[in-house]
Amino acid sequence: MIIFPAIDIRGGRCVRLTEGRFDKETVFADNPVEMAHKWASAGAEYLHVVDLDGALAGKSVNLEVVGAIVKAVNIPVQLGGGIRTLDNIAQVLAAGVSRVILGSVAVRSPELVREACRQFDSRIVVGIDARDGQAAVDGWEAAGGVGAEELARKMADAGVARIIYTDISRDGTLKGVNVAATASLAKAAGIPVIASGGVKSLEDITALKAANEAGGIEGVIVGKAIYTGAVELAAAIRLAKEGAA
Repeated sequence: MIIFPAIDIRGGRCVRLTEGRFDKETVFADNPVEMAHKWASAGAEYLHVVDLDGALAGKSVNLEVVGAIVKAVNIPVQLGGGIRTLDNIAQVLAAGVSRVILGSVAVRSPELVREACRQFDSRIVVGIDARDGQAAVDGWEAAGGVGAEELARKMADAGVARIIYTDISRDGTLKGVNVAATASLAKAAGIPVIASGGVKSLEDITALKAANEAGGIEGVIVGKAIYTGAVELAAAIRLAKEGAA
């Protein structure tokens, strides 16, 4: 299982939101590039970066910072946040990002997702952000009108290689991962799923590993817990790798 340290960028700084609310922001660092280097030095094998300004603007806003992160570390970076056109996808990949995360566009323009998968193959990831089982769009500000598991099945049919599933009600709250919902969505989709939202301790990693006996959960994104010190990244990585072949 892969541990993905999260770097959420807003106004050029490294922040975390609570329950996806932009009025509940905590700034953890002024320099996201330094934070990326810190997590890479702790043993991270992949970084999860979100352009929060982009999520609201509907297009990438912090690509300059993201490009600097890519150059600063020797591990791959996946980026989400307002990426809604094929041109924007190409722009992000040209900046050195390894995988592009599509969110709102998956609900509103599934054919664009299908075409993106045709052009860029496994470099396309879909982020399904849900509240009470329903997908949310526009930086989590609005309901998407489709169930998370139904959307997951549609995205798998469109050729998406993997899904990031976030329980919005738990994101940034340190309440624990919604393990049951993540496992259920992985089963429904039939493609690898990365868990996100609410990691509070190493117990969450253990619970996800236990739920993954049937396969399907590829990893977990860890944000607030590693910034507050509730979880030591290196310890989480060691635990995630225990028993791996």
